[in-house]
Amino acid sequence: MSENVKKYGLLAIKAVLTLAFVAAGFAKLSGQEMMVQTFEAVGVGQWFRYVTGVIEVGAAALLWVRGMQFVGAGLLTCTMAGAALAHLVIIGPSAVPALVLGVLSAIVAYHYRAQSPIDLGSSAA
Repeated sequence: MSENVKKYGLLAIKAVLTLAFVAAGFAKLSGQEMMVQTFEAVGVGQWFRYVTGVIEVGAAALLWVRGMQFVGAGLLTCTMAGAALAHLVIIGPSAVPALVLGVLSAIVAYHYRAQSPIDLGSSAA
């Protein structure tokens, strides 16, 4: 795969993730009815909706901060793992969107794995 394809492919993935997570995060933070109902169904309280919204918006921003891309992508990957689990066990009907966003986030995290505070055995930037 050429370096240009990798470079622009990664930029496209980061842009898609940013748009998706900023939109979802602001929907949670602004109290959109669907988000309120979703977190009500989860049963941990509305405070978790706010925490999740802050994580989504903040982590999406970190995707663009030099040296913090691994952290941002890792947070989004973990958030989507939790979302997929919640959809499969509690909410339904489909965990596919969470899984797709989780995989895209994991791709970004993998690319920036050299930024990890633990040695993941990489030489990527």
